[in-house]
Amino acid sequence: METINTNAQNLEDNVKEILSSFGYDLNSEHIKDTPKRYIKALKEFHLQEDFNFSTFNSETTDIVTVSEIRFYSLCEHHLFPFFGYASISYIPNGKIVGISKLPRVVDKFSRKLQNQERLTNEIISFLEENLNPKGIAVGLTARHLCMEMRGIKSNSLTKTIALRGYFSSNEHIKNIFLSIFNSIKL
Repeated sequence: METINTNAQNLEDNVKEILSSFGYDLNSEHIKDTPKRYIKALKEFHLQEDFNFSTFNSETTDIVTVSEIRFYSLCEHHLFPFFGYASISYIPNGKIVGISKLPRVVDKFSRKLQNQERLTNEIISFLEENLNPKGIAVGLTARHLCMEMRGIKSNSLTKTIALRGYFSSNEHIKNIFLSIFNSIKL
């Protein structure tokens, strides 16, 4: 795992200052360790597990799909969580990847300050570059707490879809992916 270089005490002091400015009692038994816990949680969130994205030769041209890949990220605009499911489908072009690598790719790009549109495109770009498939589709369905807890206070779902190759040029193949993607409920 990657190491995060931080001055923990300085970060904790900053969190204490924020809590204090909102009138919280920093000596309360429930809050006194909150700055330490908050910094620990942020460090855990930003840790990314290294993995080897190795491919295997394969003659298959069948659609490979992994859906309902759970992800968590932080909105870069408000620092509130957004979370949901990713679906990935691809049509191999001489090589495949172990299916456990697809959730790892989603995890890799979601563990940072992010927006859903960029997250979708980072995932598909990485997979397209490393697999060179005949077609690939990535869809994300997410709830954004920045939208649910503040502002409009809407609990709507946000969906983003990126399609490349056969998934963008062949209606039948696109519809196969969309039926899988649209069946996911949060």
